[in-house]
Amino acid sequence: MEKTKVLIVGGTGYLGQHLLQTFAGNNGGDRYDVAFTHHSSPLPRRLLDAFPQFPAFPVDLKSGLGLNSISQDFGQPDVVVNCAALSVPRACEQDPDSAMSINVPTSLVNWLSTFDRNKTLLIHISTDQVYEGVKSFYKEDDETVAVNVYGKSKVAAELLIKDKCQNFAILRSSIIFGPQTVSPLPKNLPVQWIDSSLKKGDTIDFFHDEYRCPIYVKDLVSITLRLIDRWVVSDDKQMQLVLNAGGPERLSRVQMAQVVAEVRGYDLSLIKHVSASSVDRGVVSPADISMDITKLIQTLELSPTSFKDSVRLTL
Repeated sequence: MEKTKVLIVGGTGYLGQHLLQTFAGNNGGDRYDVAFTHHSSPLPRRLLDAFPQFPAFPVDLKSGLGLNSISQDFGQPDVVVNCAALSVPRACEQDPDSAMSINVPTSLVNWLSTFDRNKTLLIHISTDQVYEGVKSFYKEDDETVAVNVYGKSKVAAELLIKDKCQNFAILRSSIIFGPQTVSPLPKNLPVQWIDSSLKKGDTIDFFHDEYRCPIYVKDLVSITLRLIDRWVVSDDKQMQLVLNAGGPERLSRVQMAQVVAEVRGYDLSLIKHVSASSVDRGVVSPADISMDITKLIQTLELSPTSFKDSVRLTL
């Protein structure tokens, strides 16, 4: 049986590392040939040690430098999963040019167009921040009206992919959370941060009026694997999908913190309710970008893990 070639763009990031971990486990090696790209050099030692079997390619997504060596050494991928992004909204606000040039994958899409168009599926990680945030439970065909640079760069990416790629699956992901990665990331992970803050016994402010559908990272990995497998077995090789990739609940930051406190037995009175408008974060944030995930559940026959169970699995 021929192996499926999978290229993970942004393999050193949070989702990228979790994908690599999954491919490295459960006989992934029998079915898939996996390679990944990274921008940070040198590669973290821990990552190299954990996945010596996966070739790593340095790539600059702004210029596309490094993509051609993938063509030469790895060949045409069957599936490209693009997890690379400048995903901190405040950083995007401060440097809109970088946000646009990294988050809109022009060089990647141009590179893919040099191959046989019907053989490669692009799975692109987008965001719930493409929505305006003025109602609850957005559906995939609702208008995308982003309110900040990060969201706008992701809307532009979706338009580019729909326009230029023959086969794609766009996953509008909410906040991704779960266990730490093999090579720990410098940024705070949401559930771990809530846990360590409450553990100290200090009162902490949480927003009660911003809503998301946080998704457990292993569910997002499962979604990706199902899309890959569906692509591999389909004869006509046609896929143009946009899916809301969120968890099953609409939650505010306060509610997220309450679940962590409940699971860990912390005092609920440490959680102070504040309005999002009371804090200047240097970026406009949409108020309610909760998503309707009916299409995801029906298309992939997969039901995401509840927030409480995911928190237990994370901690």
